[in-house]
Amino acid sequence: MDMLKCLLFGLLLSLSLCDGAKILAVFPIPSPSHGILGDNMIKHLLDGGHEVTYITPYVSKQPSHPKLRVIDVTDNNKAFSDKVLNVKQIMSGAMNLQDNEILFEIMVNVAVTTFENPNVQNLLKDPTYKFDVIIGEYLFTNVYSTLAAVLQCPYIWFSTIEPHSMVLNLVHGPLNPAYYSDYLLAQIAPYSFDVRVKQLWSLLKGLYLQSGYFYDREEEIYMKLIAPIAKEQGKPVPNYNDLKYNASLLLGNTQVAIGSAIPLPPSYKHIGGYHIEEPVKPLPEDLKKIMDNAKNGVIYFSLGSNLKSKDLPDDLKQGLLKVFGGLKQTVLWKFEENLPGTPQNVHIVQWAPQQSILAHPNLILFVTHGGLLSLTEAIHFAAPLIVIPVFADQFFNANKAQRKGYAVKVDLTYRLHEDLRVALDKVLGDLPKYTARVQELSVAYHDKPMKPKDALNFWVNHVVKTKGAPHLKSVALQVPLYQRVYLDLIAVIFVALIVLLLIIKKILCLVTGKKTTKEKTN
Repeated sequence: MDMLKCLLFGLLLSLSLCDGAKILAVFPIPSPSHGILGDNMIKHLLDGGHEVTYITPYVSKQPSHPKLRVIDVTDNNKAFSDKVLNVKQIMSGAMNLQDNEILFEIMVNVAVTTFENPNVQNLLKDPTYKFDVIIGEYLFTNVYSTLAAVLQCPYIWFSTIEPHSMVLNLVHGPLNPAYYSDYLLAQIAPYSFDVRVKQLWSLLKGLYLQSGYFYDREEEIYMKLIAPIAKEQGKPVPNYNDLKYNASLLLGNTQVAIGSAIPLPPSYKHIGGYHIEEPVKPLPEDLKKIMDNAKNGVIYFSLGSNLKSKDLPDDLKQGLLKVFGGLKQTVLWKFEENLPGTPQNVHIVQWAPQQSILAHPNLILFVTHGGLLSLTEAIHFAAPLIVIPVFADQFFNANKAQRKGYAVKVDLTYRLHEDLRVALDKVLGDLPKYTARVQELSVAYHDKPMKPKDALNFWVNHVVKTKGAPHLKSVALQVPLYQRVYLDLIAVIFVALIVLLLIIKKILCLVTGKKTTKEKTN
C-alpha cells in the first residue's frame, strides 16, 4: 500500500510538472556552504528535467550535465580573503561580522564583481539567451533582482538563512519586532520591555538603511552595469524599486521544526534540507573503523567550511586537546592540517563527510559553529548539539537550538576550552534528555507532505506555469508601510488631540477672562 501511494504521488507530481524550463541560477557567494546549496539545487533542477545556466564561483572538474551551462565567476573568491573570515580577527574584535553595514559592503562588492565578470557580461549581452525564470541567492543585497530587467522573466529569491525582515520585506513586509528578532540581535521571544525597544529600533534602522544608503548604492550599480545592457537591446529600463519588489516567490532554506513558527506570506516556501543526500554515502573505511569501534560513542567537532580550526590561537588548540583527551568518548576533530600531540581518543580529519558522520549510530554529540546547514543536518539525523557561534545568523541559530532544548551554547572566547568542558559535562551528564528532545524535533522535521527537493521543483514549475505566480504576491506590497502600521491614523489622532487641547485652553481662557472682568466690575 505504501509503495502504491508513493507511485501515485510520483505520478501526480509528474503530471503537475511543466516541460523542462530554462533556468538561470545565480549563486555568486564564494563560501563553501553556499556552494553546497547551489550545487544541490542545480542537481535537483536538472533531475527535474530543466535546462540550467549556473553562475557560480565553484566550477566542478567533473563532466558537465548535458543540460547544464556553467558561468564561471571564480574571481569572486577575492572578496572573501582570509582577513574577512579569520577566527583570530573575529575573536580579537578586529572584524565585526554582526554589523549590517559591514556585511552589506562585503556582499555588494561580490555583486559588483559578479556583474563585471566578462562571462556574466557576455551572458547578459547575448540576446540568444532566453530564460523562463531566474533564481537568485539573497544575502544582504537586493541588487540581483535587476537581472530581470535584461532577461525579462520572473524572478525567485532564495534565502539561505531563517526568514527575517530584510528579505521578507521584498515579498510582503517586515516581521513584527515584538515577537521575532533581527537575526543579528539573535534574541528569542518572549522579550522583556527593553529588548522589545531594541528590536523596534533595529528594525527601523534596517528599514532606513534599506531605503537610504543601501538603496542608493544598489541603484547606482543597476544603472551602471545592468540598465545600459537593457537599453542597448531596446528593452525598457524599469525603476529599481519596481524590480526590487517584483519577485514571484521566496524559497527558504528552512523548516519550521528547526526554526520558529511565525506568520509568513503565501509566496514564502520552505525547502530546507534539500541539500541532504539520500541515501547517505558510506563512510571511508578508516573513519568507519574508528566510529564502529567507539564503545563510548563519538563526538564530532567542526567549525564549518568557512572558518578553520588551524587558525585558532595555539594555547586554545592545546587547551581543547586537553579537554578532548580527558573524555572517554572518541572525538573526531575536523582540522585542516596535521596536529601533533593528539591524545589516543582524538582523531584529526582534514576532510569530513559530515552527513555520513552524523548518520552513524555511534555519533552521540555534534559540536558545531551553528551554521544553518549543520543545524538542519543535526535535526535530520537527530544529533544533540553544543553550538559555538562565530558570525551572522549563527548566534540566532544557537539561541534557538538552546531554547528548543537540544543544544547548549558556548561563546567563542580565549577561554573556549574551559567553557566547552563545562558544556560537555552538562550535555554528556544528561545525554538521554538532549537526545530525546532532538529526536522529537526530527520526527516533526521529517513529517511533511513532500521532500524538500520535490517542493523545490514543484514551486519553480508553478512560477513558470503561472507566468510569475501573481496570485501569490502579497497585497501588503500595494500598501505603503506608513499605512500598514497606521502612522497616518496616529498622526490624525495626535493632531486631533492637539486641536482639542487648544480648544479647551481657549475655552478656559475665555471663562477665566470673563470671571476676572466680572470681579473687577464688582
